Amino acid sequence: MSNEPRLPLHLSEALASFDALWSPRIVERVNDYDVRIAKVEGEHIWHAHDDTDEFFLVLDGELHISLREPAGERTVLLPKGAVFTVPRGTEHKPAAPSGAAILMFEPSGTLSVGDRHEEVPGHVDETTGHALGA
Repeated sequence: MSNEPRLPLHLSEALASFDALWSPRIVERVNDYDVRIAKVEGEHIWHAHDDTDEFFLVLDGELHISLREPAGERTVLLPKGAVFTVPRGTEHKPAAPSGAAILMFEPSGTLSVGDRHEEVPGHVDETTGHALGA
C-alpha cells in the first residue's frame, strides 16, 4: 500500500460504484489478505479452495451456501448481517435467489472459482478480484 494518508471507505458507496454480478472488488488489504465485496444474484458454481478457508459476511439480502461435506450435502442460509466460513477443501456453491451484497476475506490472489470447479459460465467472473473503480 502507498504512504499516502488513508481515508475511510464507505461500503455502500463502494457497492454503488459497480453493477457487475459475481465480480468481486478489492476494497482493502490486510496483511496478505484481500477484503472483497461483490454483488451476487442467481447461482455461482460448485468449487473448492484447497489451501484456504473462505469468509462471507452478508451486507444486504440473503446468501445461500450449499456445501458438500463428508456427511452429505447441506445448505446454510445467511441473512443480512450473518457470517460464515467455508473450511478449506470444502466444495461449496453460493447462491442468492433474490440478490445480495457480500463481503469476503481471503488471501490475496485467491481465485473466485477456487482451485477445483465446474465449467465457469459467462455470468461468473473468474478473477482474483478487481480494484475498486476498475
